[in-house]
Amino acid sequence: MAGFASSITLTTGERKLLSCQLDTVFANHAPSARPLQGLSRAEIGKRFDLALAKADGAAGAHCVHELWMRGEMAINIERALERLWAEAAATIPDWLPMRYIEWLPTAYDVALRFQADGKGRSNIYLVLLDYEDSRAESYGVYVGMSKYTPSQRFDQHKAGIRAAGSVLKRGIEVLTGPTLHLQYIKRGEAERIEGQLAEALAATGLMVKGGH
Repeated sequence: MAGFASSITLTTGERKLLSCQLDTVFANHAPSARPLQGLSRAEIGKRFDLALAKADGAAGAHCVHELWMRGEMAINIERALERLWAEAAATIPDWLPMRYIEWLPTAYDVALRFQADGKGRSNIYLVLLDYEDSRAESYGVYVGMSKYTPSQRFDQHKAGIRAAGSVLKRGIEVLTGPTLHLQYIKRGEAERIEGQLAEALAATGLMVKGGH
Protein backbone atom coordinates (compact mmCIF):
# COMPACT_ATOMS: atom_id res chain seq x y z
CA MET A 1 0.00 0.00 0.00
CA ALA A 2 1.47 3.33 -1.02
CA GLY A 3 2.40 5.40 1.99
CA PHE A 4 2.27 2.39 4.35
CA ALA A 5 4.01 -0.58 2.79
CA SER A 6 6.40 1.61 0.81
CA SER A 7 7.66 5.17 0.93
CA ILE A 8 6.33 8.16 -1.04
CA THR A 9 8.63 10.95 -2.17
CA LEU A 10 7.22 14.36 -1.22
CA THR A 11 8.27 17.68 -2.66
CA THR A 12 9.48 20.42 -0.32
CA GLY A 13 6.22 22.31 -0.86
CA GLU A 14 4.14 19.25 -0.07
CA ARG A 15 6.10 18.62 3.11
CA LYS A 16 5.60 22.20 4.32
CA LEU A 17 1.88 22.16 3.54
CA LEU A 18 1.26 18.75 5.07
CA SER A 19 3.36 19.58 8.12
CA CYS A 20 1.16 22.58 8.82
CA GLN A 21 -1.97 20.49 8.33
CA LEU A 22 -0.71 17.76 10.65
CA ASP A 23 0.05 20.28 13.38
CA THR A 24 -3.47 21.70 13.26
CA VAL A 25 -5.69 18.72 12.38
CA PHE A 26 -4.68 16.31 15.12
CA ALA A 27 -4.31 18.55 18.14
CA ASN A 28 -7.52 17.72 20.00
CA HIS A 29 -9.33 15.08 17.95
CA ALA A 30 -10.57 11.79 19.39
CA PRO A 31 -10.29 8.85 16.97
CA SER A 32 -14.08 8.69 16.66
CA ALA A 33 -14.00 12.17 15.06
CA ARG A 34 -12.05 10.73 12.09
CA PRO A 35 -10.46 14.02 10.97
CA LEU A 36 -9.10 12.40 7.79
CA GLN A 37 -12.40 10.94 6.65
CA GLY A 38 -12.68 13.26 3.68
CA LEU A 39 -9.23 12.46 2.27
CA SER A 40 -8.28 9.91 -0.35
CA ARG A 41 -6.21 6.85 0.45
CA ALA A 42 -3.22 8.36 -1.37
CA GLU A 43 -3.48 11.62 0.58
CA ILE A 44 -3.56 9.71 3.85
CA GLY A 45 -0.50 7.77 2.75
CA LYS A 46 1.41 11.01 2.21
CA ARG A 47 0.44 12.26 5.65
CA PHE A 48 1.48 8.98 7.16
CA ASP A 49 4.95 9.18 5.62
CA LEU A 50 5.36 12.73 6.87
CA ALA A 51 4.20 11.70 10.34
CA LEU A 52 6.89 9.02 10.36
CA ALA A 53 9.51 11.52 9.23
CA LYS A 54 8.52 13.83 12.09
CA ALA A 55 8.15 10.97 14.59
CA ASP A 56 4.62 12.26 15.15
CA GLY A 57 2.78 9.33 16.68
CA ALA A 58 -0.56 11.12 17.01
CA ALA A 59 -0.71 12.10 13.35
CA GLY A 60 0.42 8.65 12.28
CA ALA A 61 -2.17 7.04 14.53
CA HIS A 62 -4.99 9.01 12.90
CA CYS A 63 -3.76 7.91 9.47
CA VAL A 64 -3.72 4.25 10.46
CA HIS A 65 -7.04 4.56 12.25
CA GLU A 66 -8.87 6.13 9.31
CA LEU A 67 -7.87 3.39 6.88
CA TRP A 68 -8.58 0.75 9.52
CA MET A 69 -12.11 2.10 9.85
CA ARG A 70 -12.49 1.90 6.06
CA GLY A 71 -11.67 -1.81 6.06
CA GLU A 72 -8.08 -1.64 4.81
CA MET A 73 -6.39 -5.02 4.31
CA ALA A 74 -5.02 -6.56 7.49
CA ILE A 75 -1.47 -6.87 6.13
CA ASN A 76 -1.35 -3.14 5.37
CA ILE A 77 -2.57 -2.16 8.85
CA GLU A 78 -0.07 -4.55 10.45
CA ARG A 79 2.79 -3.08 8.42
CA ALA A 80 1.69 0.45 9.23
CA LEU A 81 1.59 -0.35 12.94
CA GLU A 82 5.09 -1.85 12.76
CA ARG A 83 6.43 1.25 11.01
CA LEU A 84 4.72 3.63 13.40
CA TRP A 85 6.01 1.83 16.50
CA ALA A 86 9.52 1.75 15.02
CA GLU A 87 9.58 5.48 14.23
CA ALA A 88 7.32 7.20 16.79
CA ALA A 89 6.66 4.89 19.74
CA ALA A 90 7.03 7.64 22.34
CA THR A 91 4.18 9.74 20.92
CA ILE A 92 1.60 7.15 19.84
CA PRO A 93 -1.69 7.81 21.69
CA ASP A 94 -3.00 5.02 23.86
CA TRP A 95 -6.23 4.74 21.85
CA LEU A 96 -4.42 3.07 18.93
CA PRO A 97 -4.26 -0.71 19.46
CA MET A 98 -0.85 -2.35 19.25
CA ARG A 99 -2.09 -5.12 16.94
CA TYR A 100 -4.58 -5.62 14.12
CA ILE A 101 -8.12 -6.44 15.25
CA GLU A 102 -10.55 -7.25 12.45
CA TRP A 103 -13.64 -6.11 14.35
CA LEU A 104 -12.30 -2.80 15.70
CA PRO A 105 -14.57 -0.74 13.40
CA THR A 106 -17.54 -2.69 14.76
CA ALA A 107 -16.48 -1.94 18.35
CA TYR A 108 -16.43 1.78 17.55
CA ASP A 109 -19.77 1.65 15.77
CA VAL A 110 -21.47 -0.16 18.65
CA ALA A 111 -19.88 1.84 21.49
CA LEU A 112 -20.76 5.18 19.89
CA ARG A 113 -24.45 4.30 20.08
CA PHE A 114 -24.27 4.77 23.85
CA GLN A 115 -24.24 8.17 25.50
CA ALA A 116 -24.29 9.22 29.16
CA ASP A 117 -25.96 12.24 30.75
CA GLY A 118 -23.89 14.29 33.18
CA LYS A 119 -20.51 13.82 34.76
CA GLY A 120 -19.48 11.40 37.49
CA ARG A 121 -16.61 9.20 38.63
CA SER A 122 -17.17 5.99 36.69
CA ASN A 123 -15.49 4.79 33.51
CA ILE A 124 -16.48 2.18 30.93
CA TYR A 125 -13.58 0.17 29.54
CA LEU A 126 -12.86 -2.61 27.05
CA VAL A 127 -10.04 -5.15 27.29
CA LEU A 128 -8.82 -7.22 24.35
CA LEU A 129 -8.80 -10.94 25.17
CA ASP A 130 -6.48 -13.40 23.42
CA TYR A 131 -8.12 -16.67 22.32
CA GLU A 132 -5.59 -17.69 19.67
CA ASP A 133 -4.93 -20.96 21.51
CA SER A 134 -8.53 -22.11 21.64
CA ARG A 135 -10.81 -20.42 19.09
CA ALA A 136 -11.00 -19.76 15.36
CA GLU A 137 -11.64 -16.08 16.18
CA SER A 138 -8.37 -14.92 17.75
CA TYR A 139 -9.76 -12.16 19.96
CA GLY A 140 -12.63 -11.47 22.33
CA VAL A 141 -13.46 -8.47 24.48
CA TYR A 142 -14.16 -7.84 28.15
CA VAL A 143 -16.57 -5.04 29.08
CA GLY A 144 -16.19 -3.43 32.50
CA MET A 145 -16.79 -0.31 34.57
CA SER A 146 -14.68 1.19 37.34
CA LYS A 147 -13.90 4.34 39.29
CA TYR A 148 -10.31 3.81 38.13
CA THR A 149 -9.05 4.73 34.68
CA PRO A 150 -9.12 1.91 32.13
CA SER A 151 -5.34 1.49 32.26
CA GLN A 152 -5.32 1.45 36.07
CA ARG A 153 -8.13 -1.10 36.20
CA PHE A 154 -6.37 -3.28 33.61
CA ASP A 155 -3.21 -3.28 35.74
CA GLN A 156 -5.31 -4.31 38.74
CA HIS A 157 -6.84 -7.21 36.82
CA LYS A 158 -3.40 -8.43 35.75
CA ALA A 159 -2.13 -8.12 39.34
CA GLY A 160 -5.03 -10.23 40.60
CA ILE A 161 -6.82 -7.36 42.37
CA ARG A 162 -10.58 -8.00 42.11
CA ALA A 163 -9.65 -9.63 38.83
CA ALA A 164 -11.94 -11.17 36.26
CA GLY A 165 -10.50 -14.55 35.30
CA SER A 166 -10.78 -13.82 31.60
CA VAL A 167 -8.73 -10.62 31.89
CA LEU A 168 -6.20 -12.13 34.29
CA LYS A 169 -5.55 -15.05 31.94
CA ARG A 170 -6.23 -13.61 28.49
CA GLY A 171 -6.22 -9.80 28.70
CA ILE A 172 -3.52 -8.29 26.48
CA GLU A 173 -4.38 -4.59 26.17
CA VAL A 174 -7.03 -1.97 26.85
CA LEU A 175 -9.06 -0.86 23.83
CA THR A 176 -9.24 2.76 24.87
CA GLY A 177 -10.59 4.40 21.74
CA PRO A 178 -14.17 3.10 21.44
CA THR A 179 -15.15 4.22 24.96
CA LEU A 180 -13.31 7.54 25.25
CA HIS A 181 -16.70 9.28 25.36
CA LEU A 182 -17.82 7.10 28.26
CA GLN A 183 -15.28 8.27 30.84
CA TYR A 184 -16.16 10.09 34.08
CA ILE A 185 -19.87 9.39 33.92
CA LYS A 186 -22.48 8.79 36.62
CA ARG A 187 -22.35 5.38 38.29
CA GLY A 188 -25.96 4.55 37.48
CA GLU A 189 -25.37 5.39 33.83
CA ALA A 190 -22.17 3.34 33.80
CA GLU A 191 -23.95 0.30 35.24
CA ARG A 192 -26.64 0.55 32.57
CA ILE A 193 -24.23 1.09 29.70
CA GLU A 194 -21.85 -1.66 30.82
CA GLY A 195 -24.55 -4.32 30.48
CA GLN A 196 -26.14 -2.94 27.34
CA LEU A 197 -22.79 -2.48 25.61
CA ALA A 198 -21.78 -6.07 26.38
CA GLU A 199 -25.08 -7.32 24.95
CA ALA A 200 -24.76 -5.16 21.84
CA LEU A 201 -21.21 -6.34 21.15
CA ALA A 202 -22.19 -9.97 21.67
CA ALA A 203 -25.08 -9.49 19.23
CA THR A 204 -22.51 -8.77 16.48
CA GLY A 205 -20.96 -12.19 17.01
CA LEU A 206 -18.03 -11.21 19.24
CA MET A 207 -16.88 -13.31 22.19
CA VAL A 208 -17.79 -11.03 25.10
CA LYS A 209 -16.99 -11.36 28.79
CA GLY A 210 -17.97 -9.10 31.70
CA GLY A 211 -20.76 -6.62 31.32
CA HIS A 212 -22.26 -7.11 34.77
